[in-house]
Amino acid sequence: MDLPARPAPPGWDGLPFWDTRWPALRAALAAETRVIHPPAPRVFAALAAAPPEAVRVVILGQDPYHTPGKADGLAFSIPRDFPGRLDSLGNIFKEMEADLGTPRSRTDLPDLAAQGVLLLNTALTVPEGAAKGHARLGWDALVRDVLARLSDRPRAYILWGGPAQTFRGQITCPGSLVIESAHPSPLSAYRGFFGSRPFSRVNDWLTTQGEGRIDWTGTLSNPDAAD
Repeated sequence: MDLPARPAPPGWDGLPFWDTRWPALRAALAAETRVIHPPAPRVFAALAAAPPEAVRVVILGQDPYHTPGKADGLAFSIPRDFPGRLDSLGNIFKEMEADLGTPRSRTDLPDLAAQGVLLLNTALTVPEGAAKGHARLGWDALVRDVLARLSDRPRAYILWGGPAQTFRGQITCPGSLVIESAHPSPLSAYRGFFGSRPFSRVNDWLTTQGEGRIDWTGTLSNPDAAD
């Protein structure tokens, strides 16, 4: 995978990661012989879609989908024309409807990013067919720096699964909302993800902060959500 020497999206270019860890990680990606997902132009899509000053909510997952054509750089998001199973996203949709009473059918999630939801994985790349294959490549340094950058004011954090929850100690700003549950994967969703009501809990917290609620299902801000 060929990536620029300094691909930092606007607003995130001051993170120590780019100088201390990115050169070695970039070299490791260039040496990888397996197909990597998402494609190179989408590796930092989550950060590009949500600059730090706009972030109100952070959803932290695990790693990108390792199926061809499924990962688009935003955690849990799937391109609208993807023909396969939704897996984790399908369970997110089930919980979303149970929590909010409104279904969502649009599988790509840029509308959430546009509302200040940072959809970030704990690893930003994965080899095809090898879940967690890049979990120890060094992406954790980027996640720590991102969370440190966001510690300037209270925000809402949703940590799904064990890898995400290892970063709980990096959330240091008093007054932040932190929601932890099992990962929405079909392998773990029934161990505490279902019934956790993260979407309404975040919206209730945002209201107490004097901020607007997130339109999770896309019914208000996205008239083409059902396309």
